[in-house]
This record gives sequence, structure tokens and C-alpha cells, in this order.
Amino acid sequence: MPSTAPPPSRGWFAQLLLRLHFLAGLFVGPFILVAALSGAVYALAPSIEPVLYQHELTASSTASARPLADQVAAAERYVAAHHPDDTVVEVRPAPGPGATTRVQFSEAGLLESQTRAVFVDPGDAEVRGDLPVYGTSGSLPFRTWVSTFHRSLFLGDAGRLYSETAASWLGIVSLAGIALWAFRIRRARRKRDLVVPDNRARGYRRTFSWHAATGAWVLLGALFLSATGITWSHFAGDNVTALRSALSWQAPTVDTTLGGAAAMSMSAGEHAEHHGGGTTAAGTPATIRPEQFDEVLAVARASGVRADEVRIRPAATTDQAWTVEEIKLSWPVAMNAVAVDPGTMTAVSRVSWDDYPLMAKAAKLGVNTHMGALFGLPNQIVLLLAALGIAAMVVFGYVMWWQRRVPGGRVGRAPAEGALARAPWWGAVAVVVVAIGLALLLPTVGVTLLGFLLVDALVTAFRSRTGATG
Repeated sequence: MPSTAPPPSRGWFAQLLLRLHFLAGLFVGPFILVAALSGAVYALAPSIEPVLYQHELTASSTASARPLADQVAAAERYVAAHHPDDTVVEVRPAPGPGATTRVQFSEAGLLESQTRAVFVDPGDAEVRGDLPVYGTSGSLPFRTWVSTFHRSLFLGDAGRLYSETAASWLGIVSLAGIALWAFRIRRARRKRDLVVPDNRARGYRRTFSWHAATGAWVLLGALFLSATGITWSHFAGDNVTALRSALSWQAPTVDTTLGGAAAMSMSAGEHAEHHGGGTTAAGTPATIRPEQFDEVLAVARASGVRADEVRIRPAATTDQAWTVEEIKLSWPVAMNAVAVDPGTMTAVSRVSWDDYPLMAKAAKLGVNTHMGALFGLPNQIVLLLAALGIAAMVVFGYVMWWQRRVPGGRVGRAPAEGALARAPWWGAVAVVVVAIGLALLLPTVGVTLLGFLLVDALVTAFRSRTGATG
């Protein structure tokens, strides 16, 4: 006989959350586990890299730093012998005593946003080695490898799609789990058992206690990692970028466009004779000389760029300005930037951290925290604990599934289906509206959620017609 369904207003939402939490965790769990473990390694990567690449990152000379011109010239001689087709695209002066300067070159065959960095001792201009580096954070090969694995499993676009689905579902599963936790805490006799594992219990109940307590402790970390991780995704990331643009939440950038006489590289200003005079056509490839790095940096320093951690990017064409940007990711962050006309050696555009909209600041701080950079080692330790906690929850979830198997069964039982069919009309409409909203903002979540709801409704309808029990 079919079981009697409870009234529509009783228990349907908790049952829907339970089934959603179970099925999403079951299918997305493997990648969440891999992402959590690789994320734990990635969290510590900023502290691991200085050990792995100590020779390249450490300057042996104790002499005063030579001009950047000498350091860039040394790097260019090294590149001419080892990578003759490379072109200098960025210089990062040594941020402090004992550190090396990075002179970065474009090179065919590297990843997008990756360059070849030549590490130069500022004291004697000795080249300490070269390594590929990635992005604004300057990730070295170890962190780049871990990051790529963490983001796409080296599966290209397919891997990014899967990771986007899994990372997005991490937030949904976490919210469903904490909602179920809230339903149970109202009925629990011992409230502490929902935040502290009950080791007196045995079997399924003990595993559930560990799963629920761990989830309560890592909830904020899971939601934070899910939300900030989405900004790197493909479809959802594009939607977030479009939303920020529509609401004017994007980070400001300096204007590097030089117009009219400003595009005449060496014809005017007090630096004209020093730079050789003459004119060049706008848009033609720019000639870069090592001494320009010192001069451009001096202009930027006088225009508000104060941090030790900066990057100097020469213009690719004669109608573009050079840029000098602060890249201090730790607290307090430093994000001032200046565009410098290399012809007149004047600042033509400025952006400071104060110019950032509130949401742009929040996004930047969130990304820096996700990378383990904002608060240094304490930040990395918290990320490590959160990642290990998420991994533990996945393992506990699969153990619970195994422990729920019926005698003779090969797998555990799933929570009963049919919650949506038993919901009041307004509840069903609300669930569908939320699913559609998610489909617009987070396409992979919305599509899979709608698929889950459809399958759930069809299974329920089929069982009702055949008289099968839940």
C-alpha cells in the first residue's frame, strides 16, 4: 500500500533540502574533495615557494642596489643568450633587502598571463636564474601547477565547467546543510551535540554527529570560498563581471592613451634631448631602453606610488603610456597606480585605493584572502583548516551513505523523494523561481537544479501511478 502523504504544509521544505543536500553532495562530492585538498596545498603555496625557489628569490650581494637600468640590461643579456626571441614586458624591483628583482619577458609557448621572469641580484646585477611566473600574484611553477589542477584538473574548458558546477554547488550544499542543522537544533535535547561531535554515539549516528558539527564550524569558510571562487569561473564569472560593470562596482584603471602631441615620443619637454629627440608615429612599436625604468619609477614615486612592491610595465606602442602599479596584496593593501608619458616624463593618469568603489574593494580583499595573501601565514592556516574541514565533511557524507544501506544492499538509501509534489502551490512556485534565478546568475547550478527538480517530480508521478511506495 502506498504511504499516506502528510499535509502539504508539513515538512516538505526540510525534506526537499535533505534530498537536495544528499544528491548534490553525492554527485559533486568527488570534485569538492579534490578541490578542497588541492586548495589546502594552494593555501600554503605562498609559504612553500620561498623554500623551493630560494636561490632565485634571494640576493646574495649585500651591496646597495644598482639602478634598474643595470639590472634590466643584465637580464636582457641573459635572455639574448638563452631565450633570444623574448621581449621585456614588466619589471618588479626588489621589494626589500635580500630579495631579487624580476625582469619579466613575453615568450611564445607560455600560458596566457604567464611570462618568463629573470631574477637579478640588485647589488651586483648577477642573474640568479629564470622561471615562468603567472599573473599579478607572480605565482612560480609550483603554485601555478597547484592552481591549474585546483581550477580545471588539467582538463581545459571541460575541467573549468565541472569545477564551476562543483564550486557553485559547494555554497548551495552548505546552505542546505546549515538549514537542516537549524531544523534539528530546535528538537535536539543536547544542543552542544550539533557543534561538538558526540563520541558516545555509534555507527551512523556518530558519523552524522561529526558531519554536522564539522559543517557548523566550516560553514562561513565554505560559503566564502564558494563565493570568491565563482569570480574565477567561466559562465558565472562572466555574469558577476557584467553585474559589477552595470552597478559601477569595477576597479578603476589608469588611462594609458596618449593623444596628439603626447604621442610624439621624444619631441618636447625637458627630457627631449636626454631621450634623443625626434618623433615617431602613433601606434608604432615603442623602443624600450633600460634607463627608462628608473626615470618612470621616479615619476611614479613623486605621484603617489609609495609601496615597495610595484610593477613597471612599458608601453607596447608609442601612443601608450607606461604604467607603475602597487601590487601589495597583504594588509594593508596598496593599489595606487600611475600612467607616465615616456616622452615628457610626466604623470598623465592616477588611480588610488581611495578611488575604488566599496564593492570593488570588497572583491579585491576577498580574492586576496582566497589566495592566502591578505593576512599572510595566519590567513593561510585558516584556509588550510577550512579546506580540510570541507574535505572531512565529504568523507563523512559518503561514510553515512554507506552506513544507511539496507541489509543486502550495495549502496545506502537516499532520502525520500516527492517533497516538491507535496509542497503548497506557493512553495513550489518559490522553488522554481529561485531555480530560474540561479540559472540566470549561476548557469551550471540553475540547470542542474532544474534537472533535479524535474527528475524528482517525474519519479514521484511514476511511483504514484504504479502504486509504488517511497
